[in-house]
Amino acid sequence: MTGITLFFVGYFIRKFVAEKKIKRAEEKVKKLISDAESQIEAKRKELQLEAKEELYHLRSKSEAEIQRRRQELFTREEKILHREENLDRKVELWEQKEKELEGKSEKIKDRERVLIEKDSDLQKVIQEEKTNLERISHLSEEEAKKLLLERIDLELKEKKAILTKRMEDEIKETSEKKAQEIVSSAIQRIAMDQVVETTASVVALPSDEMKGRIIGREGRNIRALENATGVNVIVDDTPEAVTLSGFDPVRREIARLSLEKLISDGRIHPARIEEVVAKVKEKIEASIREEGEKASFELGIHDLKPEEKILLGRLKFRTSYGQNVLQHSVEMAYLMGIMAGELKLDIKLAKRVGLLHDLGKAVDHEVEGPHDQIGAQLAEKFNESVDLINAVRSHHETETTAVNVYAVLLQAADTISAARPGARRESLENYIKRLEKLENIANSFNGVKKSYAIQAGREIRVMVEPEIISDEQTSILAHDLSQRIQKEVEYAGQIKITVIREKRSVDYAK
Repeated sequence: MTGITLFFVGYFIRKFVAEKKIKRAEEKVKKLISDAESQIEAKRKELQLEAKEELYHLRSKSEAEIQRRRQELFTREEKILHREENLDRKVELWEQKEKELEGKSEKIKDRERVLIEKDSDLQKVIQEEKTNLERISHLSEEEAKKLLLERIDLELKEKKAILTKRMEDEIKETSEKKAQEIVSSAIQRIAMDQVVETTASVVALPSDEMKGRIIGREGRNIRALENATGVNVIVDDTPEAVTLSGFDPVRREIARLSLEKLISDGRIHPARIEEVVAKVKEKIEASIREEGEKASFELGIHDLKPEEKILLGRLKFRTSYGQNVLQHSVEMAYLMGIMAGELKLDIKLAKRVGLLHDLGKAVDHEVEGPHDQIGAQLAEKFNESVDLINAVRSHHETETTAVNVYAVLLQAADTISAARPGARRESLENYIKRLEKLENIANSFNGVKKSYAIQAGREIRVMVEPEIISDEQTSILAHDLSQRIQKEVEYAGQIKITVIREKRSVDYAK
């Protein structure tokens, strides 16, 4: 009984507590709902204010945009009205001019009618005069024309004979000079400039261990060698080789010989380097004088100044496109002498021009400017003739135009010496580009099937479609192709063009 009583008492107590908690929770929920509603109402009012402000801004912006567009439309409307007024005025002017032209056209037609009538009357008068002339001269019109032509022909023959005699006399006076100019101009057409120079030499080593000895402790040996010779010594990963780099070919040659002697001797230290370089310099200077004297003696030019001979000897160590400049100068002198002899010019002067034309290349690494201008300045310094100075200054036509026949011959001889097969080397890239350009020009012609540039670009063979190109048209194609190549490609010498047309007919017996 007691347990049941306790159970009910506990139950009512728990129920009372639970109801009290529920009541407090309901009051708390009501309070939260009330607070939330207050916040929602405040947020709603805030959003309404923001929306009103945004609407106000948008309305203001729209009104401004509408006002701007109205102003633009008004401006455009005024321009259109102005243009319409201008067009109306132009139409009125055109109508006025059209009326004037119609009036002038009527006047012209009236004049044409008058002229036709006058022409008809004139023809009648001419016919009457012809009849009267035939009656008076007792000759028909054809007979009178024949007689007049015979007299004119006789007079023309007399004048022709007089003019021919006069022209023959003038030709006798100027033929030799004209012949020189024509031959010189014809030779000159094959001229082409070259610009590339060699600035490095390679010294072979017995082994890669020698590189360390050349460098020396903390680089003392290589610095001593560079200071003594004036060239850069490049020691890189190239196996068993050292590169010497410098613009002065004589210094580069001194460095090469000195390094080779040091390597063969085996003693490499700063004092020994200076000693060897000094001895090699003396040897090279003696060789330079000897080479200059040898070249002048070989050509029979004995009155060169010592300074000129030294500069000539320095050209032995100078190359252009792989061509030795001293050898090139001697070859030029021979060519100039041969051409001057054929043209009855001063052979000694021509040889002198050819020998000294590249003298500027001996010092172009020391003096600023192109070698032809430097060479002309040296020639003036050595009191050479005016013809020689002008020829040297203009032989590349960079700044000065040729004014005498020796200058033109020098340009021609320079090109002949350079164009000789094997005289100069050409970079692989330029060589390939030139061959591709020749083949592309040939392939651009209608009817060409295939083209091949052969003989190092000195000949091009063109295969044509026999259905498109006939036998007679092959010669025309060869001529047109030669003209295109002359205009678009730079080359020395000449290029042979061979057009091949082959037609094959094939059938099968079954």
